[in-house]
Amino acid sequence: MIRQRLIAHVVGARPNFMKAAPTHRALKLAGLHQMVVHTGQHYDHLMSEIFFNQLEMPAPEVNLDVGSGSHSVQTALIMMRLEEAFAARRPDVVMAYGDVNSTLAAALVCAKLSIPVAHVEAGLRSFDRTMPEEINRVVTDQLAELLFTPSADGDENLLREGVAAARIHRVGNVMIDTLVRLRPLAERDGCVENLGLRKGGYVLVTLHRPSNVDDPVIFESLLRSLSEIAREVPIVFPIHPRSRSRMERLDIDKAGLSRIRFIDPVGYLAFLNLQINAAALVTDSGGIQEETTYLGIPCLTVRENTERPVTVSAGTNILVGSDGDQLRYELERVLGGQRKQGTIPPLWDGRAAERIADMLSQWFAAEM
Repeated sequence: MIRQRLIAHVVGARPNFMKAAPTHRALKLAGLHQMVVHTGQHYDHLMSEIFFNQLEMPAPEVNLDVGSGSHSVQTALIMMRLEEAFAARRPDVVMAYGDVNSTLAAALVCAKLSIPVAHVEAGLRSFDRTMPEEINRVVTDQLAELLFTPSADGDENLLREGVAAARIHRVGNVMIDTLVRLRPLAERDGCVENLGLRKGGYVLVTLHRPSNVDDPVIFESLLRSLSEIAREVPIVFPIHPRSRSRMERLDIDKAGLSRIRFIDPVGYLAFLNLQINAAALVTDSGGIQEETTYLGIPCLTVRENTERPVTVSAGTNILVGSDGDQLRYELERVLGGQRKQGTIPPLWDGRAAERIADMLSQWFAAEM
């Protein structure tokens, strides 16, 4: 009797869930057996558990409960506990998503155990090795057996790094699959109305990267600029716990900050509702650069570089760096009607997960 193939999904942070959900669904429709391993890298209910409910992900069979910690400590804990989990139930393929510490840990453990890794969102590069995520991306791609890229630049990066063309499969952007599927629900969510906002009449902000919020000079400059813009248009900021903690330590005019509407983190549907109806987004998140490009909404990315250059070259994204004055200048231009017109990149059509399922089915058939 031939043993049924087992695919393990390793998820640990908010964006992983949005990529794993459509992939899990497509693989289920293809008749493939699966398990979900939640590393617990994000453990706050609003940032993690709620996504299993909204995205209709099955409850994880394994929860590693690693919690927070330094990059090294967190990665090491995930590796130790993943090794035990995979030794107990040896999967035939492990799906690793994006570029978080859980992704790197999964790739390293699987390399030691000779378990093939399929990297979803492979090939993205910022070319900035000071970003921990860049290290995670580069190492994972070197160790993965199957590399599923979202855009042509991912293919080019991998080929330049010596990855064999036969391992590279451009499937499109699986995060857009989730957006396409849940957009009708998000449009009916009511978050905008519940907050008393006018559609198209506010700016939505997310900032959480250490390069922006851990440096008090940079974070204060960004907040001051947003406060100035908030004199003219509402600024809504669902504030990440890390960012809130850093903000509370700043020696800054609290009266000025009161013009910014800080709210707790919200679930995926509520955030997508806020995003769809915003005049513009200010962010340092990678996934939001992609979602705004698909939605055609102006996005100002508070970073010097991006691993998603297609959102700049083809989409609505503008890099503004970490300078508050530059952010205010570009945001005033957008609000004044000087919007950047973008297009949706090829294969960002809501069917990327189907292509992943097809490729894995073919791969399994060839391995038999």
